[in-house]
Amino acid sequence: MIRERKDGSVAFSCEVFPPKRNDDIYEIYKTLDSIKLLKPDFISVTYGAGGSNSKKTAQIAAYIQNICDVEALAHLTAVGMDENGLKSLLFELKKKGVRNVLALRGDRPKTMTEEEYENRYYRYAADLIPEIRGTGDMFVAGACYPEIHPESPSAEEDLKHLKEKVDLGLDCLITQMFFDNDTFYRFIERIRKAGITVPVHAGIMPITRANQLGTSVSLSGSSVPLALSLLIAKYSDNAEDMKKAGIEYAVNQINDLKAHGVEGVHIYTMNKADVTMEIYEETFK
Repeated sequence: MIRERKDGSVAFSCEVFPPKRNDDIYEIYKTLDSIKLLKPDFISVTYGAGGSNSKKTAQIAAYIQNICDVEALAHLTAVGMDENGLKSLLFELKKKGVRNVLALRGDRPKTMTEEEYENRYYRYAADLIPEIRGTGDMFVAGACYPEIHPESPSAEEDLKHLKEKVDLGLDCLITQMFFDNDTFYRFIERIRKAGITVPVHAGIMPITRANQLGTSVSLSGSSVPLALSLLIAKYSDNAEDMKKAGIEYAVNQINDLKAHGVEGVHIYTMNKADVTMEIYEETFK
């Protein structure tokens, strides 16, 4: 299982996602073979809406855990899940040696009707946590939003639900992507005052292509600061310069976070090993 660092050093972790095509599965293995050389504290694997990639998630998590010899954190979403499905997936993960999960609500699948969504078995990530805990020894992580959950009516309501979720038995939190560190620092101050004491891993997404500021950012509710907007405007027509500038922006973010005592940094790799390794060299080497 994941063990949080107790020596004051900053944890380093990454996220990868399963490929859409089955015959591309070996490409993600190549990516993982490179990332494992960085000796991350853990690597998380996303889970498709409504469980569309659940088998791939378990397969890739097993590769991380058993072949790469790195702790795997398997995403697990409430949307589209029922009690039997949850028990089956947890059994499959444990059988593969994976004992770390990230409990999420998940996005509504395009194939799910409004009625099905409103009557889903598990409504929120919080509904999963007690049942995961009830299956035995598991490390359970949760997600949080440094700005505010896009569907939350207020920051106060968002904080209230986050505290309830943590109190149900979360071991750590991983933030949604953010691009302004001051937003993160204000968030940490607020949750600590509210009595949330679990470690928080800061989610960083390197923007190496201008079109990345599309679906991912809009779904996350993350705002784009002027400095990043200007950077994209300046380099969007030159792919190589855009990549370099995006890496530099992420490096500066991480180094500033480390200087301010962040507990962990979680890189949203977009399955790009070269970008991840370059950032690591400039921040953790």
